[in-house]
Amino acid sequence: MEERKLGPVVGLGTWATFDDDATLARDVVDAALPAGCRVIDSSPMYGGAEESLSAVVRERRTELEIATKIWARSVEEGREQYRRQAQWFGRVEIEQIHNLVLWREHLAWLEEERDAGRIDRLGVTHFSSAMLEPLGEALGTGRFETLQIPLNPRERAVERRLLPLAAELGVAVIVMRPLGGEGSTIAPPPAGALEPLREFGVETWQQALLKWALSDERVDLVIPATRRPEHARANAQAGLPPWFGPEERALVERLAA
Repeated sequence: MEERKLGPVVGLGTWATFDDDATLARDVVDAALPAGCRVIDSSPMYGGAEESLSAVVRERRTELEIATKIWARSVEEGREQYRRQAQWFGRVEIEQIHNLVLWREHLAWLEEERDAGRIDRLGVTHFSSAMLEPLGEALGTGRFETLQIPLNPRERAVERRLLPLAAELGVAVIVMRPLGGEGSTIAPPPAGALEPLREFGVETWQQALLKWALSDERVDLVIPATRRPEHARANAQAGLPPWFGPEERALVERLAA
């Protein structure tokens, strides 16, 4: 798999997947890692996903990196979330302030944790195109090293300002919702529509959508979520070159419309 700023370009998301099912989490992680994935993304707002990952993460700690989030309305609550994450995972490679909630207040104490060596990178996220300006303001402080944003053929608002800004600042970009919005995949096209993409290694519609995002060199990591080990393995194949050119990206955009 190709590697960019955060390592292998396809990771694993956990939104609406494991809840508190540790066995399912193990099955999916055990499929994703040998396929080349390394970063697993989670959050306190994803039900019991963080805790369900804890056992398999501890067992395979040297093979993966945890990207998780602080999603809290007070510093005290945020510190408690981080305490649990440290207990579950040992350390956090990418700690993100989720949806800009109280980001200035959380950033101050998270920087202390990073400077002490307990966190590798700090990031910021938001799911809504309505919040692009505040997200750009936070990024413009120069205090964040990663940016997580939605990007797929139907959600492209981030291309206008945030992707150029991240590239200018050297910030690594993590793409949420690469398969579509609000937890649902963009419906696949008719049979045969993907034939022009076969030479790019595309066998599934999900691979086409992931490769569409990764064909933008400003994107460093996509994190498709799945409950099915076979899908985790198939999604990882989208991280292999060659990448789409303008014609192939335009085809995927037409099929997704």
